[in-house]
Amino acid sequence: MSETPQDVELLARALVELNRQGELLGELGALFAAAGRELYLVGGSVRDAVLGRLTTDLDFTTDARPEQVQRIVRPWADALWDTGIDFGTVGVGKAGQRVEITTFRADSYDQVSRHPQVHYGDNLEDDLVRRDFTVNAMAVRITADGPGEFIDPLDGLAAVRMRVLDTPAKPSVSFGDDPLRMLRAARFVSQLQFGVADRVRQAIEEMAPQLARITVERIAVELDKMLLGADPVAGIDLMVQTGMGEVVLPEIGGMQMAIDEHHQHKDVYQHSLTVLRQAMALEDDPDLVLRWAALLHDIGKPATREHEPDGGVSFHHHEVVGAKMVRKRMRALKYSKQMVDDVSQLVYLHLRFHGYGDGKWTDAAVRRYVADAGPLLPKLHKLVRADCTTRNKRRAARLQANYDDLETRIAELAAKEDLARVRPDLDGDEIMQLLDIPPGPQVGQAWRFLKELRLDRGPLSREEATAELLSWWNEKGSRSV
Repeated sequence: MSETPQDVELLARALVELNRQGELLGELGALFAAAGRELYLVGGSVRDAVLGRLTTDLDFTTDARPEQVQRIVRPWADALWDTGIDFGTVGVGKAGQRVEITTFRADSYDQVSRHPQVHYGDNLEDDLVRRDFTVNAMAVRITADGPGEFIDPLDGLAAVRMRVLDTPAKPSVSFGDDPLRMLRAARFVSQLQFGVADRVRQAIEEMAPQLARITVERIAVELDKMLLGADPVAGIDLMVQTGMGEVVLPEIGGMQMAIDEHHQHKDVYQHSLTVLRQAMALEDDPDLVLRWAALLHDIGKPATREHEPDGGVSFHHHEVVGAKMVRKRMRALKYSKQMVDDVSQLVYLHLRFHGYGDGKWTDAAVRRYVADAGPLLPKLHKLVRADCTTRNKRRAARLQANYDDLETRIAELAAKEDLARVRPDLDGDEIMQLLDIPPGPQVGQAWRFLKELRLDRGPLSREEATAELLSWWNEKGSRSV
């Protein structure tokens, strides 16, 4: 395919990007040339250079075998890693930068697992054909002078120009080899803001169930990368509309609830995507916890929907049900305990503010809001604000004004007391001394009583806290509370 003026512009942009890494590229190129070996920058690194977004994470391919690569770079490198050596990859650290160098591959797959039978190839073209998408199947020869010949046997540059994802081989063959590539398409749609070729979409629709062959850990990695992309909504929608979501995250598609003419309510799926967009607009930096919470905050609605006599629809306690659903799904995907706790707590708390009304909360209610959110409070602020999607401008303005007021009250209370660490006014040692009891459950019961008192009334003097504790103890005696 002949080059267009746009292609020339893209290649010029790539050269500018690559020249920023000219010193490292030249040094590596000289090492491999001296050893009589070929070296190419390849894959996502070339794609990102063409897009003008090259990072310091560089991927190379070579005809040298892994042990030869190690011998070539060892005198030059600051560090070497062999964690990927079973797949032909050597990690190299130099001047704080890490690159990966992989031997040409010509793998075969058994169409059952996603693990290839690793075979080393003899030429670059065979290596490029086995890659996931044509935009990732471009290469640049690296010489002692730095970047050299641009190699594009599969028209990856044209795909970049047209902003479309297509596979080097038939999609059915590519996805059959490695079903994770289907989910990777959704990730690239989010990260690169590309579309997918019609034949790719059709193959995904037909083959989505094969994602069940993939480990949940790898699924979670792709989901996180998709959510952290520039347009996660586009990636999520591709995932849901093609059937991938039904395999890896069925609760998302489950929010697409039919709306009949008698029972009107918002489409929960579209509402959730809007909340995700609005939460992103409030971020300082991409926030994975916030984005997950925004996407999942209403997943409890389908299970709690009830039709009211007046024709309306209610979703009572959907935040409670939703938090439980988040825990179940994220645990199944083997997320960390911290991640599961944080996202589920935000989902659980996202409706709490709607009881605020026009500033009618007591100071105790404000303290409890802050205490329950804990370190998640800044994220909760963003989630609650993002959850306002009403088209009624007056109602939207009132909601935002009410939340402004709540944040002002939080700041005012925080200026008087340490809201970030609401603790009883007496510690465990003082409780045991005053009540003359040993360590045990009764100390915990007394501590929780004082914590609730602190939330209700704010800071107390030692004398006040002591009097309240002794009064509570005399009333309860030594019975279990």
